[in-house]
Amino acid sequence: LSLLCGGLLLGIPAIILGFVLGVFIGLGRLAPQRWIRFPATLYVEFFRGVPLVMVIFWMWIVVPIVLRRAIPEFWVALTAFVIFEAAYLGEIVRAGVQSVARGQVEAATAVGLTGAQTMRHVVLPQALKNMIPSLVTQFIVLFKDTSLASIIGFMDLTKAAQVVNNREVRPFALYLFIAVVYWICTYSMSRYARHVEQRLSPA
Repeated sequence: LSLLCGGLLLGIPAIILGFVLGVFIGLGRLAPQRWIRFPATLYVEFFRGVPLVMVIFWMWIVVPIVLRRAIPEFWVALTAFVIFEAAYLGEIVRAGVQSVARGQVEAATAVGLTGAQTMRHVVLPQALKNMIPSLVTQFIVLFKDTSLASIIGFMDLTKAAQVVNNREVRPFALYLFIAVVYWICTYSMSRYARHVEQRLSPA
């Protein structure tokens, strides 16, 4: 249970912080100013084109050099997940914002709302509802990908299974158990998201 909590302690902040950064990346992709739009586009294209495991290794090697101190595996993995997932979540945010009808924006402008107020009170709430299926899918992928943190020594279910297997050599039972645990968690997430989507959808 404590090992599962370790995975959740990595996955939950990675989802939250990745989504926050993804919002800025997604809105940056839609910015009319090229000096904002171009770096955001470059960020998305770059991180969508490299594997997550490489980003984890980069953070594992580069961050301690930059900070000139050893960094715990948790913070290295969290940084890698946030940076990597923000590229995918940014694209989801961009698509969600673009899915809102143009008439909604024009109506908000007509009643005197500024661009920031329109985005905050009109566009983003509607876009978020449209984004729920894609967000849940990406969150599930992120949660499963937390197992990759074991390659730098972060102690989660996968790493624990490797340690136990080295002692008792029971790979089938161990990894079957881990698969079941991950399936239960991800299935629960999808069911809850479906419930939220139904509540937000019109009758």
